[in-house]
Amino acid sequence: MTVTDGTSPLADALVRLPRVVDLLAARAEEHDRDATFPYQGIEAVHEAGLLTLTIGQRYGGPGGSLAETVQVLAQLGRGDASVAVLTAFTLLQHAEQARNGNWPAGIYRRLLTESRRGPALVNTLRAEPGGRLATVARWDGSGWRLTGRKTFCAGAEALAWLAVRARTDETVPRTGLFLVRGDSPGIELDPVWDQLGLRASAGHDVVLTDVAVAADAVVGLARPPAEEPPADRLDRAWRELALSAVHLGVARAAQEWLIRFLGQRTPANLTEPLATVPRYRTAVAEIEASLIGAEELLFGLAARVDRGEQAAAARSGAAQLLINRTATAAVQQAVTLTGNPGLSRRHPLERYLRDVLSGRTHLAPEDAILDTLARTLLG
Repeated sequence: MTVTDGTSPLADALVRLPRVVDLLAARAEEHDRDATFPYQGIEAVHEAGLLTLTIGQRYGGPGGSLAETVQVLAQLGRGDASVAVLTAFTLLQHAEQARNGNWPAGIYRRLLTESRRGPALVNTLRAEPGGRLATVARWDGSGWRLTGRKTFCAGAEALAWLAVRARTDETVPRTGLFLVRGDSPGIELDPVWDQLGLRASAGHDVVLTDVAVAADAVVGLARPPAEEPPADRLDRAWRELALSAVHLGVARAAQEWLIRFLGQRTPANLTEPLATVPRYRTAVAEIEASLIGAEELLFGLAARVDRGEQAAAARSGAAQLLINRTATAAVQQAVTLTGNPGLSRRHPLERYLRDVLSGRTHLAPEDAILDTLARTLLG
């Protein structure tokens, strides 16, 4: 983590980060067990200034970079992956606004005002049960009316704003993001989220029935371009690296627990803890080496993206694949080394395994990433 002197809002937020991580870790098991929303954790993240880290300086925010964002999310992932994921989606919204200014000025000012009063979570709702875009926006003469169902909506029960991807009902449909206040009439929560991991992230379905959207509360309403614009590639790089950072944080938490376990566990057939056994020492060192490599890839690539290197942004998909394979393998190896205790609900390691596996919900599929790479190489 970057050393700070506490002389700026960004520096102050980073100074508060370790305490926030400890608070999240203390409540993570409870929220995972009961699948309850981590309101206290989100409040702690907000109070530390971490939920508004990426608000642009032109809007009076700290203007956190991608390199700083991934460092923060990696630390939050050590405490509670669900809180880290929810934080990531809000930070991504502010970062995109800082770069592109896509949200209408009046609506974004409302979001900033709400963010000063308390936690204001934001997420983009894209996924649909059938896989195809079926959410429809109908023009009623003065504004839009939105109807459809979105799934895997992380933070659904506590979102202040929803950026809903939908298509118009025009003869030649256009697509865009329709900005909807979380408490708007016509929004219903269908509490279907019951996943293996990230259980506190509340990724329920959101059902929209004739929800009113102001005429100017739409972002990017247009026919899809033939090629992905550079700005969209940059947005994707932020998303892929930010969520990968959460997974690395989970892997680090698993490694920390493993080290404590090996230092305390002395089987009946040994006189010294498992930490003294050569094969365990080698295995722990292998995990450390792999995580160092993944962190160097993540932090180094994020810094290059901040410097405006388009080649770095184009490599974020491959980096996501490698980082998340590494994080998953590290947690799985920790479970293998600990045996039965690692799979017991009395210990957090099995939760780390479930969280790192369930994080795939929010990531591009590996086969899609590999197909993109193959098309680039092979034509």
